[in-house]
Amino acid sequence: MGRNKKGRAVSGWLVLDKPYELGSTQAVGKIRWLFQARKAGHAGTLDPLATGILPIALGEATKTVPYVTDGEKAYRFTVQWGRQTNTDDAEGTTVNSSDARPTAAAIEALLPQFRGEIQQTPPAFSAIKIDGKRAYAQARAGEHVELQPRAVSVESFDLVACPDEDHAIFEVVCGKGTYIRAFARDLGLQLKCFGHVRDLRRTFVEPFEESDAVRLDDLLALEGDIAALDDLLVSPIESMQGFPEIRLTEEEARRVRLGNSIILRGRDAPIEDDDVCAVHRGQLIAIGDVAKGEFQPRRVLAA
Repeated sequence: MGRNKKGRAVSGWLVLDKPYELGSTQAVGKIRWLFQARKAGHAGTLDPLATGILPIALGEATKTVPYVTDGEKAYRFTVQWGRQTNTDDAEGTTVNSSDARPTAAAIEALLPQFRGEIQQTPPAFSAIKIDGKRAYAQARAGEHVELQPRAVSVESFDLVACPDEDHAIFEVVCGKGTYIRAFARDLGLQLKCFGHVRDLRRTFVEPFEESDAVRLDDLLALEGDIAALDDLLVSPIESMQGFPEIRLTEEEARRVRLGNSIILRGRDAPIEDDDVCAVHRGQLIAIGDVAKGEFQPRRVLAA
């Protein structure tokens, strides 16, 4: 029998260890095809030349994508000194070069400027829209791209090693909208030696750890074995770790699934709260808000 053109009503998160040179959209397409899923989406684009964690939501789990996208992310990356490229990575063409090389002490002295709440100008080759058109599309067409700095949050930024005078390895934990390639560009400019990202790996996407990730080759080896593939999925409730939670009775779960609000009872019931997970028998039923002791669902997951 052929595949169901509409796909299966499968729901859950697949934490993919994205391979080198595979785009995020391509990765989502491959996972959706493997799992024969009706719908799929990812939580945060990862450049084709980057590897690492790309969480992909299937089915009803896509309703939790915004919460994972907004979470912290961690990266390990290598900067190569001496060359600035138009893409701020190894794929681009050289726009500036230098024979100067920074010392580890000079790098360390600069890093505090890149921690905390900072202003960062995204790379010209980015997916940000300018007048409805992606910046990278304009840049590829040879057009001048001017992006405005924007606030990003950097929890930590550490120099891990300097394996030789041409390279430095860093680890960073940051918030949504942060561009690692911009760090390489700005470090190189301030150190007056220029630089670009040579290697980039994402090691954490809150709440998913690197140990949760599955290699694409291992998934492809299971093609057609739906049961084995489904065993690799993470329940939608697991993606909402750290968010407030209420537990529903059978009748409350039925009402919430219909989109109805419910009055919360009990000494420990929240009076006011946002982004609350309504759970029944370990399954995420809905995400909503609590106001005046009443839970109002905003995103309801199908049974």
